[in-house]
Amino acid sequence: MGSVYCMTNPAEELLDVVDAQDRVLGTATRGEVYRQGLTHRCVFILVRDPHGRIFTHRRSDTKLFAPGAYDCFVGGVVGAGETYASAAVREAEEELGVSGVEPVRLFKFLFEEEGLSWWCDVYEAVWDGPVSPQVEEVGWHDWLTETELAQRLTEWEFVADGREAYRRYSESR
Repeated sequence: MGSVYCMTNPAEELLDVVDAQDRVLGTATRGEVYRQGLTHRCVFILVRDPHGRIFTHRRSDTKLFAPGAYDCFVGGVVGAGETYASAAVREAEEELGVSGVEPVRLFKFLFEEEGLSWWCDVYEAVWDGPVSPQVEEVGWHDWLTETELAQRLTEWEFVADGREAYRRYSESR
């Protein structure tokens, strides 16, 4: 079963609500999940080009979570009944504006901050071709070397969950 995604109002998208062991407890809309601080599922895909550069972007100003912040992962919430793997493909393809992305799963962790929590399933993919990011999702983008990204992480406001995922990614290599 695929994600129940509402393009006109993302706050109405239906998500699985999960516990601290990532077991499904029920469903709620994205708006309810955010308002009530319910634990849910997300996917993060670090996309590299053939030269090893990392797709980095600024989130659009209309995003429900962290509008205008930078991120070195594409991704998003996992819809109700959707698997992490299918969400990783869907999110990478939607945000990059491409088809044929093949994310490889790396690790999963529970992100918790200020009364909010979500399971983060982290993937990596290589994309050799042009991208056409969704303007609803991405306000700016570029391919950065690891050195350039490390510098930007000290200068720009990055989303906290993406920053934590990249820290874990870097430590695991």
